[in-house]
Amino acid sequence: MLFIDNEGITDPRINLAIEEYALRQLPNDESYLLFYINEPSIIIGKNQNTHEEINPEYVKENNLHVVRRLSGGGAVYHDLGNLNFSFITKDDGNSFHNFQKFTEPVVEALHKLGVEAALTGRNDIQVGMRKISGNAQFATKGRMFSHGTLLFDSEIENVVSALKVNLDKIQSKGIKSIRSRVANIIEFLSEPITMEEFRNKLLASIFNAEESEAPKYKLSEEDWVRIHELSEERYRNWDWNYGKSPKSTVQNSKRFEGVGTIDIRLDIEEGHIHDLKIYGDFFGASDVTELEETLRGSRYEEYAVRERLSGVELQRYFGALDLDSFVDLMMLN
Repeated sequence: MLFIDNEGITDPRINLAIEEYALRQLPNDESYLLFYINEPSIIIGKNQNTHEEINPEYVKENNLHVVRRLSGGGAVYHDLGNLNFSFITKDDGNSFHNFQKFTEPVVEALHKLGVEAALTGRNDIQVGMRKISGNAQFATKGRMFSHGTLLFDSEIENVVSALKVNLDKIQSKGIKSIRSRVANIIEFLSEPITMEEFRNKLLASIFNAEESEAPKYKLSEEDWVRIHELSEERYRNWDWNYGKSPKSTVQNSKRFEGVGTIDIRLDIEEGHIHDLKIYGDFFGASDVTELEETLRGSRYEEYAVRERLSGVELQRYFGALDLDSFVDLMMLN
């Protein structure tokens, strides 16, 4: 595994471009580790409706970046007190949804710092009942990354203010508020350290070597040119970051245990599905737009929908979701 130095960049539109570039363009016989810290931003999950995840007044007043990432999962707030890690590797067919494989080196590093962290639920790292990290994954063409946040010394109040919190999600976890659920790692350290020291200790633990000795991939001038091109084309693009929500005559949303929230918007014309959009914080190995295309044009009746979905592996799009549950969600009124 090689460490990619992002040279201290804190612009999320460039850091996410570095991550995607490494996934798609760097030699695929190697695995990579990328660390990055973003200035105040909201990072939106690939399948989410941006307009319904953010507090627009707060975003405007505080000049926050709003950027969509490639991976699924929920929206997160980033600032200079949050360290992000990304493991970029081959997709061996058994690693997608296996968050333990990629969080274990991070959890071990935290243990060395005296932080009693553990992977819990679907994709969180917690200390006791308090969350210090959320994780997500993306796979394409035999490659994947598994990335996560590490709340080291983040402004927790800004997390609450910047995002519109899904009450169903809070209730499903048996908590009263986001404030009671999240925590900074610095709260659990016996002695205070800086973010730089924290980053270096993590790196030393994962590679079993000091930063100067960790094997590195140095981004070339050509790499940087292509990274900035990708940043412009995707991560600074309004259509990618916000997009347009289609008009809908039917809207159904439900949270499924172990899957997340699925929100379906259907535009029904003359008894047929004219258009549809599937939002949510679910994780899928395949792009949900493929499923949308499969259903587009179908008669809006249960038999026809089931016929369109015959042979479709819903698990590729949502994880552990069965056909009956998905069809029931589509047909609810």
